[in-house]
Amino acid sequence: MAHSSMLHVRVDDEIKTQASEALAAMGLSLSDAVRILLKRVVTDQAFPLELKVPNAQTRAAMEEARAIAKSHTARFESTEALIDDLEKARRQ
Repeated sequence: MAHSSMLHVRVDDEIKTQASEALAAMGLSLSDAVRILLKRVVTDQAFPLELKVPNAQTRAAMEEARAIAKSHTARFESTEALIDDLEKARRQ
């Protein structure tokens, strides 16, 4: 059997709890998931998820979404009201 070593990772408590619950539903532990991730990196010589740096348009949209969520001003009574607001903003 190969020697093993300890890996310490700092993770937000809520993320750890949610991930543990989701993995437990799949019959896996956090340690199992990390081992699987590392084995895939070794086997594929790549990260198993596609990672991209968002382009300028996407970054702007993300910032806009954060600002809207923070201000809580974007609330609509109906889908039509939302679409009307989006179309009005688009024409500006």
